[in-house]
Amino acid sequence: MRLLVSGSPGPLSANSRLLVALGQLGGTDYLLADYLADLPVFQPGRDKAPWPEGVIRWRKDVASAGSVIFSTPAYLHNIPGVLKNALEWLTSSGELDAKPCLVFTLTPGAPRGERARQSLLWSLEALNARVVAEGGLYQPEIKLAEDGHLTEGEERQMLEELLALL
Repeated sequence: MRLLVSGSPGPLSANSRLLVALGQLGGTDYLLADYLADLPVFQPGRDKAPWPEGVIRWRKDVASAGSVIFSTPAYLHNIPGVLKNALEWLTSSGELDAKPCLVFTLTPGAPRGERARQSLLWSLEALNARVVAEGGLYQPEIKLAEDGHLTEGEERQMLEELLALL
């Protein structure tokens, strides 16, 4: 199972829709972690039993995933707080250790997203995730059909090749 993690937790966000299209394209079971906004704010003193139910679910989903695909917008040149908070809940538990990951930023255009992607890469490095590939994607180049699938083209072919790396 591939876990799809969006920096924009809304199911209709461009990043969430891209991730679902990638899940469909990948030919394997996938799960969109669409509940990250419900996680409590991470505080080291709260990182002990009994953990909040949402934290238990998040850690279980990451642990059971064969790979994780991240896609995030850029908020103030950084990753959204909801994604950073979710990653902080993995600090002491290690579910991302050596887990293969793809990392994307999906933004309206270049160079937007570069700093946010770097910030996400630093966080994943701290969690010892194995980033297989990363890159910037831009909304005008990513075309989704009405049914939510990626349309044919160079971007789809490149994404298919990246999915094969997982």
